[in-house]
Amino acid sequence: MNQELESHFDEFDKAPVIRRKLLPWWIKTFCWIFMILAICALGSIIMSFFISNVNVSLYRFSSDTALSPIGMFIVAIMVLKGFAAYSLWFEKANAISIGKIDAVLGVVICITSMFVLPFTTNDGHFPLRLEILLLIPYYRKLNKIEYEWDNLESL
Repeated sequence: MNQELESHFDEFDKAPVIRRKLLPWWIKTFCWIFMILAICALGSIIMSFFISNVNVSLYRFSSDTALSPIGMFIVAIMVLKGFAAYSLWFEKANAISIGKIDAVLGVVICITSMFVLPFTTNDGHFPLRLEILLLIPYYRKLNKIEYEWDNLESL
């Protein structure tokens, strides 16, 4: 009987584990950057109703207005990145899956902007997108912490 009581009270003696501590400092920093970027992206849509020229740009895609198809694409990517950052920062259960989707989509968009855009524009330059150098370690780190993230009880 005493052992049974002790096992029930042992749960209260455990220190709470915070999922955010699994994230390295650079992902935490980018979480804040992308949450702010998502707010700015949504603000650019609102500003487009009042100002005709609101420039948006991401991954070498750019538009003079947020309400154009390319502008909406850029805003959607920014909002996805902001949502992934929000999910990671606030320790949501599906944050790792959303972050992985964000990373894979980012790599695909980077590759597209490096190898497809030069053929569709007149500049003819083949740029190296440095974002890809962060997206791959981001994906690998999320993959590495996924098991522990999923098996922790969030507070």
